Amino acid sequence: MNSDHSITVRRRFSALVALVLASSLLAGCRTFREGNSGAVASAVLEPPRELAKVSLPVYRIEPPDQVQIEVLKVVPLPPYRIESLDVLQISVSGTLPEQPIGGYFMVDAEGAVDLGPGYGSVHVAGMTLPKAREAIDAHLRKVLKMPEVSVQLARAASVQGVNGNYLIASDGTINLRQYGLVRVSGMTLAEAQAAIERRLSTFFDAPKVSMDVVAYNSKVYYIVTEGAGPGDNIIRVPVTGNETVLDALTQVRGLSQFSSKKIWIARPAPYEFQCEQILPVDYEAVTRGASVATNYQIMPGDRLFIAEDHNTALASFLGKVISPFERVAGFAGLTASTIRNYTVPFNSTSGGGVF
Repeated sequence: MNSDHSITVRRRFSALVALVLASSLLAGCRTFREGNSGAVASAVLEPPRELAKVSLPVYRIEPPDQVQIEVLKVVPLPPYRIESLDVLQISVSGTLPEQPIGGYFMVDAEGAVDLGPGYGSVHVAGMTLPKAREAIDAHLRKVLKMPEVSVQLARAASVQGVNGNYLIASDGTINLRQYGLVRVSGMTLAEAQAAIERRLSTFFDAPKVSMDVVAYNSKVYYIVTEGAGPGDNIIRVPVTGNETVLDALTQVRGLSQFSSKKIWIARPAPYEFQCEQILPVDYEAVTRGASVATNYQIMPGDRLFIAEDHNTALASFLGKVISPFERVAGFAGLTASTIRNYTVPFNSTSGGGVF
């Protein structure tokens, strides 16, 4: 009785384990294949393909992407002190008739602005705008009776230090030079832009920046070409969001003499599922028939695998096996020929004979 009960318990336990495994497999990743029944799968489960592409998820910046940053609005925090290469807008009334002062003046490397040949230069670097106006006014009063001076900051030289292209470093940050490091890895463009503006707000009043990705380097797919003996070839290609299998094949200039027409996409699934999706590609239908059924859209992380030609692989294998024996036979033949050349009887000398 106890034996029958234990057998029943083991059977029930085995059935339960089988049910759990089956449920986990069904809930995990799925392999998409073209069925023979002609039934249309759910749109959610259908892999995207040519003429039925999907937009990729919002792009998140990661190393080693390259971004471009442009400052749209930047007003230095008061009190701003003038620096070399700043551009000042200076307007003066009551000047000499033939030598007006009005326009944009760059602060030179020595920290001075040149007001013209009749007025000379005034040192303004390190001054606030009101102090610079007072210094220019005092300098012009040496030449003019009642000058009225206006000084405004037209462009800060520090703005030019922000604009440019930046590489996302391996630690996920970008280096804004004199303004420090900003961590942007894993962020969208909007999030990274906000992070940069927060960083610059410690130096400027309500800064506004524009940001864009100029090199998509972190999201890629791989083309694996089986080498039929000489060795496999792997190419890493950035994803732009619009590639299909046919586009990927152009990256390797089509199929080589070592390749067969057996092609598939291996699409990785989340780690917890421990499996992947296999999408077979009908090369003849895609290329000759313009079929879009298996011309799948390439996704980040995809492996497009091009299998080797078995006949070429067999010939390469036989060549590797036979080649050592051919070398040994060739070496043995060369050795025998050399020995014969050195042991020829000396019966061809003049006046001699065989002893």
